[in-house]
Amino acid sequence: MQQIAIGIDLGGTQVRAALVDEHGGILARAAEPTDALAGPDRVLAQICGLTDGLFAASNPASVVGVGVSAPGPLDTVAGVASNIPTLSGFVDFPLKAELQKRFPFPVDLENDAIAAAIGEWQFGAGKGLDNLVYVTVSTGIGGGVVSDGRVVRGRKGMAAHVGHMSVVPNGELCPCGNRGCFEAYGSGTAFARRAQMRAMESSGTTIGSDGGAIDSRGVFAAARDGDRLANQLIDEEAEILGRGFTSLIHIFSPDIIVMGGGLSHEFDRLQPGIQAYITQWAMPAFKDVKVVLAALDQNSGLVGAAALAFLTGKGVRT
Repeated sequence: MQQIAIGIDLGGTQVRAALVDEHGGILARAAEPTDALAGPDRVLAQICGLTDGLFAASNPASVVGVGVSAPGPLDTVAGVASNIPTLSGFVDFPLKAELQKRFPFPVDLENDAIAAAIGEWQFGAGKGLDNLVYVTVSTGIGGGVVSDGRVVRGRKGMAAHVGHMSVVPNGELCPCGNRGCFEAYGSGTAFARRAQMRAMESSGTTIGSDGGAIDSRGVFAAARDGDRLANQLIDEEAEILGRGFTSLIHIFSPDIIVMGGGLSHEFDRLQPGIQAYITQWAMPAFKDVKVVLAALDQNSGLVGAAALAFLTGKGVRT
């Protein structure tokens, strides 16, 4: 009998659900915009509505459990959403317990970036490896770590907030309230902000010339057309990411760094610069660590949540 797990990816913009098989294949999926301002009861109703729809359409035979990926900070030991800034009312909210009331299957809760790391470890770019660091570079920067074949969770299950390691003393203000964080310099948001400022100061760039909002997609498009400033900005972004990744390599000694998130869609353009920084500045024993693209793309967290349910169902301690 085929076993499946339910993967839930709860975000501030979308809530997604999928039925996933033991090989990481998505059998069915559904999504809708998150009613982020309506409070927990409404959001949980959305999750249940999506899964009910998947069951009605697919009629799965054997469900091992439900894995839920959600943005942090989460106390996954207690199963509590400490304070999710993108979801109204999710402050000290017993997310796991409330979901367990609504499902007849075991529920596991995981930070979204750690769930993505699990997905890539079990079914993606890190399959078969015992050591990897996953970094999502998007609106912010998040991460997850697998070391010696185990997921690194730390106190309250909140390890690997890699976007909030300091990279510049007294630097740019980060959304977390600190200054100089990796996220404040290397995220897609920070990249777009730099592009906006530099484009205003430059008369010889096509960035923003159409009068529209300047975002990372526009910068990469301008670079492909030969825009000098756009290419400079991208090279700087690659260097910033390389600096952060080099620190993570020194700390965790992974087999690979897996890059996901929105900016990873331009991985081919960023990777040479990231790898060049690592080659130049990593300690000799670490220079051969490669940065690779996430194989599951936007589904890393969704599949990773389901993978967590499979591992728990098999009694595997992650």
